[in-house]
Amino acid sequence: MSRYATYAAAWLLTALSIAATVFGGSGWAWMIGLFGAFTLLGTLDLLQTRSTLRRNYPILAHFRYGLESIGPEMRQYFIESDTAEVPYSRQQRALIYQRSKGVNDTRPFGTQQDVYGDEYEWVNHSMLPAQVDSEDFRIRIGSGSAQPYDASVFNISAMSFGSLSANAIRALNAGAKRGGFYHDTGEGSISPYHREHGGDLVWEIGSGYFGCRNDDGSFSDERFAANARDPQVKMIELKLSQGAKPGHGGVLPAAKVSAEIATTRGVPMGVDCVSPARHSAFSTPIGLLEFVARMRELSGGKPTGFKLAIGHPWEWFGIAKAMRETGILPDFIVVDGGEGGTGAAPAEFIDHVGVPMHEALMLVHNTLVGLDLRDRVKIGAAGRIASAFDIARTLSMGADWCNAARGFMFALGCIQAHSCHTSRCPTGIATQDPSRWRNLDVDDKSMRVHRFHRHTLHALKELLCAAGLEHPSQLGPEHILRRVSPIEVRSLAALYRFLEPGELLAGGVSEHAVFRDYWAMARSDAFAPPEGMLRMRGSKSR
Repeated sequence: MSRYATYAAAWLLTALSIAATVFGGSGWAWMIGLFGAFTLLGTLDLLQTRSTLRRNYPILAHFRYGLESIGPEMRQYFIESDTAEVPYSRQQRALIYQRSKGVNDTRPFGTQQDVYGDEYEWVNHSMLPAQVDSEDFRIRIGSGSAQPYDASVFNISAMSFGSLSANAIRALNAGAKRGGFYHDTGEGSISPYHREHGGDLVWEIGSGYFGCRNDDGSFSDERFAANARDPQVKMIELKLSQGAKPGHGGVLPAAKVSAEIATTRGVPMGVDCVSPARHSAFSTPIGLLEFVARMRELSGGKPTGFKLAIGHPWEWFGIAKAMRETGILPDFIVVDGGEGGTGAAPAEFIDHVGVPMHEALMLVHNTLVGLDLRDRVKIGAAGRIASAFDIARTLSMGADWCNAARGFMFALGCIQAHSCHTSRCPTGIATQDPSRWRNLDVDDKSMRVHRFHRHTLHALKELLCAAGLEHPSQLGPEHILRRVSPIEVRSLAALYRFLEPGELLAGGVSEHAVFRDYWAMARSDAFAPPEGMLRMRGSKSR
């Protein structure tokens, strides 16, 4: 019965404390309160029926719960290596903190990376380094539209007001204003805090059509045009899915729908705010492109595109075929990887749904190249971007620019506490608790956002110069080397199959496995699975 020893000791010490107080004076009374509390706790443990552990180990069970509750912090600060990415390594976080604070980000004594380990990557340098005067690298998006936009190659990815606090939104937008890069609103629409500092906005529109919806939740042309024509809004991004939970909708419980959020999103206060899993404005690939064209016209000709996480390849191929058949092209596509982050998502979606960014990006890039459309549609990419090398690798794999969400959260002071979904964020970033977010200093954090962006692009410039290049657009898969075994190294150009321009127009079958298996069966008039896939679903004999 040793498991009850602590409980018995609490009773004994309580009795001794009472005796000491009676015979020794009131100076011992505090002991009655201390040991009496433990005795009461143990008694409650024995009487309750919900936890067998507490009944079998009264009092002691709570020490186990306490240690378990601080386990992530113990591992993060004392056990994990500096290079363990879970999801961001201590080394990655330290680099962002240093750059955002403007302190020395150089390192002594050599790399901590295992340069002979599988997956180690690097950029080959040139014997004749280039000289580049400015790190303000730009990509023109929507060159054929009425209001093209010259975007930075590094921007703030989608994070909504509601997920982030008012001061976090203010600081991000003020930082974007200082640095001349864009701030994606997330699907929660444009809040007053997005507007205060005048930073460039990309307005993301999700399936809930927040900020541009009728009372029944359908898309409103009038409300969309009113917001889209705001000069601060530079581009329109239709969200089809996001990397952290593709194919999954969301619900903001009624208790969290404050007056501010209700006004921003155009929903009733105190009622569940639903983001459906699918759009109501279209149901086919052709319908999607027609909707993109409609939004572009309503916005006054601003660059308009969509964001998606790749899932069933035939669905993306259907969209691509619709581009060729209709002639309607998005100005840009943002590819969100399955490794993307979010404030809250089911564990299975976080861990096991959605194609990771590298493969998704190359699929989109290859498809547009194969259709001879790549020069007319720009591609952005997001998925655990933290350093200049991350940007260089992503651009070499087919992107024109990169977005980061969690990287800029670290710049704001995020400590990766994994409490985004609790509204108890210790740094005041991912919370709606005023007692927490009001302590986030907007002026200081906006400077950190600006510095992180500037110093990261400065590092990108130095990488390019070392490789003998003058602009990020010159990066290709041949520039990134990866170790695939202790004695084998391959460039990304050798590791992956890249399509030739117009290869999908020739009528033949591409050697690329995904195109060989799914391109022919994709349809521009439906997202539905092809007949062959439906037959396979109905049988276990395949």
